[in-house]
Amino acid sequence: MFVNANTFRVKAGATIGLPGAVEPAMVRPPDGADAGGRSVTIRAVLWDFGGVLTTSPFDAFKRYEAEHGLAKDFIRSVNASDPDRNAWARFERSEIGLDEFDRAFAAESAARGRAVPGRDVVALLAGDVRPAMVEALRRCRERLKCVCITNNARVGGGPGMTLDAAKSAEVAGIMSLFHEVVESSKVGLRKPDPGIYEIACRAAGAVPAEAVYLDDLGINLKPARAMGMTTIKVTDPDAALDELEAVVGFALR
Repeated sequence: MFVNANTFRVKAGATIGLPGAVEPAMVRPPDGADAGGRSVTIRAVLWDFGGVLTTSPFDAFKRYEAEHGLAKDFIRSVNASDPDRNAWARFERSEIGLDEFDRAFAAESAARGRAVPGRDVVALLAGDVRPAMVEALRRCRERLKCVCITNNARVGGGPGMTLDAAKSAEVAGIMSLFHEVVESSKVGLRKPDPGIYEIACRAAGAVPAEAVYLDDLGINLKPARAMGMTTIKVTDPDAALDELEAVVGFALR
């Protein structure tokens, strides 16, 4: 199910039931999510998509920068400037479409020294699937509720924003493994806004202390941790899976 903000305006405080029994995992998170040091019940795994289940688009950004003679991390620096109101933020909240984003990103990047068309950036977003992470998702969904939280835009085929038909089908197959998918382009909120994590927790039928969240960006993990979630930063996928296995208490590989 793909979640939008109206789902929760109509059904205030409601949770979404899932077919079949889901057995929660009794664990003590390694980072001590429970302030009193007590064991907590993990009922849900929340997943970022790009950079977790696929390789990071930042790798593609770096290749583009090298090929076009741009400074290292130039594209990320444009995205980091005025992060709540820049072209990228408005694009991911569906406040502007692809054509306007193309022009606005070019203008913002030009102000920093080199014009980069927004369409070029969109074409870099689709990473390669990480099979081990997808297998972990399959195993988690058998025992826990799994929700994807993705910052995306209404472009390409489906929530993965890919313009390639084959990759779009691959992404769709992965998305079908989630019990719920929360998209910034549909709910009008984007990470790291705490509101999007609240929507995800309600979709999972869990309070934050009952959830573990995986993301490749520390800025997105910080509010989740502040809400009480166990958080895992995905830089090395194997290390992240080690951490996730320790939290949920069963094998993921």
